[in-house]
Amino acid sequence: MNPERTAPRPGLLYRLYQRRLRREIDPARVPHHIAIIVDGNRRWAKQRLQERVSVGHRAGARKVPEFLAWCEAAGVKVVTLYLLSTDNLSGRDDGELQDLFGIISGLAGELAEMPEWRVKHVGSVDGLSPELVDALARAEERTKDRAGLHINLAVGYGGRSEITAAMHSVIAEHQAAGGTIETLAERLTPETIGAHLWTRGQADPELVIRTSGEQRLSDFMIWQSAYSEFYVVEALYPDLREVDLLRALRDYSTRQRRLGR
Repeated sequence: MNPERTAPRPGLLYRLYQRRLRREIDPARVPHHIAIIVDGNRRWAKQRLQERVSVGHRAGARKVPEFLAWCEAAGVKVVTLYLLSTDNLSGRDDGELQDLFGIISGLAGELAEMPEWRVKHVGSVDGLSPELVDALARAEERTKDRAGLHINLAVGYGGRSEITAAMHSVIAEHQAAGGTIETLAERLTPETIGAHLWTRGQADPELVIRTSGEQRLSDFMIWQSAYSEFYVVEALYPDLREVDLLRALRDYSTRQRRLGR
């Protein structure tokens, strides 16, 4: 059996269940911004006895446009995909990283081909291959004037690194304006720091989804997700179905968000 073959078309009962789930979601309570921790690609490959984990990464990349289309159809306006962390850059072998760089480069180009979708790189370019940096920059430049679904590709991303970079930026800006160390403390407000994050100008995610059943944040959007709702999907990311997203949206629509209160 080819592990990369196209999935069969959903049957009648599945489609009926999809329709029921859609009816149970309040359109007025669909999150504006969903962030998803893409997890389980390596396990997906190992379960299929594949020697190269890149098989799983490629399967995950093929799922991304489909997942984004589900989000768009549901009324979501911004999606952030956690694809490659700063920890991955030091914790994976070189062969796997080179495969990942190529896969993500291809994905960025594919998403830029989609009408109206806007692509933005969220993360640091340190440690990324020149080809990947170029692919992300080209996708961002090509789509910058589009008004459709906004897609953040979190690549070379880490929440602690992001906050550190924001602090450096605030200090550099303060010094350039002639500020002193004595007046710096006045500048260090949540609003100022937020304005220097890689996601500056964007609304924080109302919903964070993680696939593969793991229940940890893994250094993802630790500033932006302070008041986010969390939802865990048991499926490995390449096996994600539209009903998994619809269940997450239905669950979110029933929650009472307290926003720290």
